[in-house]
Amino acid sequence: MQKVPQNQAYDENQIQVLEGLEAVRKRPGMYIGSTGTRGLHHLVYEIVDNSIDEALAGYCTEIKVEILPGDIIRVTDNGRGIPVGIQAQTGLPAVTTVLTVLHAGGKFGGSGYKVSGGLHGVGASVVNALSEWLEVQVRDGEHIHSQRFCRGDAQGDLTVIGDTQETGTTITFKPDAEIFEDLVFDYENLLNRLREQAFLNAGVNILFMDCRGEEVRSDRLCYEGGIRSFVEHIHKKRGLDVLHEDVIYFSTQVGDSTAEVAMQYNDSYNDLILSFANNIHTVDGGTHETGFQRGLTKVFNDYGKRVNLLKDNERLTAEDVREGLTAIISVKITDAQFEGQTKAKLGNTEVTPLVQGLVTDKLMTFFEENPAVARAIFDKAVTASKAREAAKRARELTRRKSALETASLPGKLADCSERDMAQTEIYIVEGDSAGGSAKSGRDRRYQAILPLWGKMLNVEKARLERVYGNEKLMPVVTALGTGLGDEFDLSKLRYGKVIIMADADVDGSHIRTLLLTFFFRFMRPLISAGHVYLAQPPLFKLSRGRQVRYAYSDEQRDEYIKELSGDTGAKVDIQRYKGLGEMDPEQLWETTMNPEERTMIKVEMEDAEKADEVFTILMGDKVGPRREFIEENAQYVQNLDI
Repeated sequence: MQKVPQNQAYDENQIQVLEGLEAVRKRPGMYIGSTGTRGLHHLVYEIVDNSIDEALAGYCTEIKVEILPGDIIRVTDNGRGIPVGIQAQTGLPAVTTVLTVLHAGGKFGGSGYKVSGGLHGVGASVVNALSEWLEVQVRDGEHIHSQRFCRGDAQGDLTVIGDTQETGTTITFKPDAEIFEDLVFDYENLLNRLREQAFLNAGVNILFMDCRGEEVRSDRLCYEGGIRSFVEHIHKKRGLDVLHEDVIYFSTQVGDSTAEVAMQYNDSYNDLILSFANNIHTVDGGTHETGFQRGLTKVFNDYGKRVNLLKDNERLTAEDVREGLTAIISVKITDAQFEGQTKAKLGNTEVTPLVQGLVTDKLMTFFEENPAVARAIFDKAVTASKAREAAKRARELTRRKSALETASLPGKLADCSERDMAQTEIYIVEGDSAGGSAKSGRDRRYQAILPLWGKMLNVEKARLERVYGNEKLMPVVTALGTGLGDEFDLSKLRYGKVIIMADADVDGSHIRTLLLTFFFRFMRPLISAGHVYLAQPPLFKLSRGRQVRYAYSDEQRDEYIKELSGDTGAKVDIQRYKGLGEMDPEQLWETTMNPEERTMIKVEMEDAEKADEVFTILMGDKVGPRREFIEENAQYVQNLDI
């Protein structure tokens, strides 16, 4: 990407002030989503997004992002540099105004930017307000200007500290420990986001460096193929076999609005559609996704009728034509309207016909010009349609069978007496022996026990119709009461906590992963609403005389050995639990089921796409990506028995 000549004014007159900054430190979650890890990383995204906006405007080709020792962030670009002239409304330099006044920026209808992804001027000032300190340096082609801030307040005037012929902005900041729960940046999280931006802006060069350790880690991200390269990257990383060699790509521009789509089908049963508006990932979709879905479904049905692959009464659904699809949708518009401060959903109604028209026109042309590819994709959609009908028949058969049985709940379910869902919990336990101990040791008022038996189905390699009638999964579905797939109804959930309790060994980990894969693929709201937990049974029982301790890690075991042995070095008996069945009911209650003593992990879905990727890699057919994932992440695994 080449820098374009500076033929458009971008100075202090383009900076407009809408309101002040007072509320940010009082309610940071309103501006960055949370004060946890997600909010911490969001600070980096906001500063980088401003540099990306300069790239969108055609004035920036290089962005450098560094994590410095002490988890300090420095972002440098070679754009035009934030204006340093006096802003009329505030009487302050424009760069000072941008960093200290909320809703001050060049993105409110002035000529500074036609398209922008930064938080409409909110981003830089919010980062400043939530940082212990922030320093800005602006290179305007003549001088280097510098200013320092502390928790949003200027610590002196903007001053000239040197001369230069370069242009651009450098912002360095340290997040505030008074605001954030965790101050450690995760390299992989930031790398994924920066790679995403490089894909969305073909030709932009992003250098990412981690300078915290003895050895500097760095990644240079630049993709001339843009979102086509994005699709290829996803399929390669997940180890998925594609149905056609080349990524299908098309784009359009209407006025100042542009839309582009890259798509490719693979042999899996799951779809992944990622949408972006002005480089912002719209995780909850919006009008651009709606236009894509409508156009995609229409093209498949029109093409099927045109070439006699569908009968007059046959019609493919959106679900059918999405099976195995990976698609990237990117729109860039002048006045993006997002729902929610953190921009999860695009609301511009004019974007729906823009994207729908693009897909309808260009995809139909592609099908007509590439009949072999079109047939392969179409056959997959037809197979998905037949599988959907088979699942519907299996569901009805299951319902009729349940209606004929004397009780609709699973026979092995030991239910609780409490009916208030908020008070109840169900333990899904592997094995009859462990299930027996759990039934005897539980509090029958609010704790239900469901032992599992039979072979666990890997749903990553199965469509929905295979779930119905599966002797291990259907009792889970029936006990929870929610249904599954497109009929899932969270309001019918019978238990507030769904707790997976398996042995603390490799087999137990496998069972947990299989169940989590099932919940993620067919009952995802169960996870996103925070109802799924993993029980944490102890690994060791340590005793000396009447003193007993339960250890949940090797480190805790060593601590208890020191505690129990005392100065005399007395012998401590250590029992290593290989399975839940080794514990009697009292021990199981005391260590794993008593709410006052137990340890549980709540399964959260901070990043559904990352979870999707991990499930695909770990539970899919390809050995290579799975081996690579395990090698990269083995250092983070605890309590692994081999």
